[in-house]
Amino acid sequence: MTSDVSDTSCEQPIFSALGGGMKPQRAEGHSAVPNTCGGATSPTATTSDNESGIFSVESEQCVEHEAELDWFCGTEQKLICSHCAIVGSCHAHTVTPVATRNQLVDVCEKMQLQYSSRIISHPAVCSSVLCQASANRAREQVLAQVGAAREALEEEEQRLLEEVQREEERVEQCLLTQRAHWNQALSTLSQTRSRLVHTLTHTPDAQLVVRGAYGSSYLKFDERTVSPHLSLSEDFCTLTFLRKKPRQPQPYDPARFDHWPNALGSVSMSSGTHSWVVDVGQSAAFKVGVCYASLERKGSGNEARLGYNSESWVLSHYDGDYSFCHAGKKVPLQVVKKPQRIGLLLDWTTQTLMFYEPDSCAVLYSFTEQFSAPLLPACAVTHQSITILH
Repeated sequence: MTSDVSDTSCEQPIFSALGGGMKPQRAEGHSAVPNTCGGATSPTATTSDNESGIFSVESEQCVEHEAELDWFCGTEQKLICSHCAIVGSCHAHTVTPVATRNQLVDVCEKMQLQYSSRIISHPAVCSSVLCQASANRAREQVLAQVGAAREALEEEEQRLLEEVQREEERVEQCLLTQRAHWNQALSTLSQTRSRLVHTLTHTPDAQLVVRGAYGSSYLKFDERTVSPHLSLSEDFCTLTFLRKKPRQPQPYDPARFDHWPNALGSVSMSSGTHSWVVDVGQSAAFKVGVCYASLERKGSGNEARLGYNSESWVLSHYDGDYSFCHAGKKVPLQVVKKPQRIGLLLDWTTQTLMFYEPDSCAVLYSFTEQFSAPLLPACAVTHQSITILH
């Protein structure tokens, strides 16, 4: 009997549902056994099996057959012995060996534990992967920002270096220009000094006295040439700029400037050496120099504007800048200290005109020109007043 049951149990299929089972084959030579296994299982076993779900039958036996409860009836949901399964009341029911069912239970519990472990560990793994990906992205962003900052700094450094280089070249060029200017001024001054010494040593005293008549003590402004924008003092030596034209117009004179605030001197110079000093005071806009007597007097064109035509040569001060102007071209002048007075020296013999600062004897500008006609002192003022000194 035991051998038959063992062989039969080896041939039983394992069902996927724990409540399922098999239908055992009836052994040959055995007769049917009445169904008396209903109370075969002790109450303790049934209760344990139904409540705990653990089918352990180490000390439990079938009451009817006194055999070990090693089968489980899926139809009646209770433990039975092999006799009940084969010839007893459960011979036509679906039965399962208890050992196989326990193994299935263990496998299911293990699978459930593994699945639970994966469910529990999966968020941590995902979180770790997400954190790693986020960290990689953040690292790439930081590296990109650092690279961009490095490139920007390198470009800024290159720009600053180029700017410094340009400034160095500009300063160097300015220094070279200043050096050339001062060398030229020094050479001109030396030549003028040599000519003056030659004149003083080779000219009779009587002729020197005659030349002295062309000094500033005899120079005044010609009243006929004074612009209506200017006021001339009673001694004919001071020009004052008028913000408004006088209500009573001055009589027409072909020698008068009718638009530009100009005035000419009364002495014509065509020989010898002449010098005069103009007190510019605090005036911020003025011109002093010479011009031909043929200079245009009427209209607002450049023909009557001092320094903007070929018939006038002036030193100009406007908006804080000093420059030498002739024929519309300006030569910027570097003036260390704003002069209160400006001296002019014209040597007709050498065709040289020099502007200088009387207090320090510094040469502001000097040039040589082939003058083709007599010259007249020329002045213009658009701020405060200027005066010819005696």
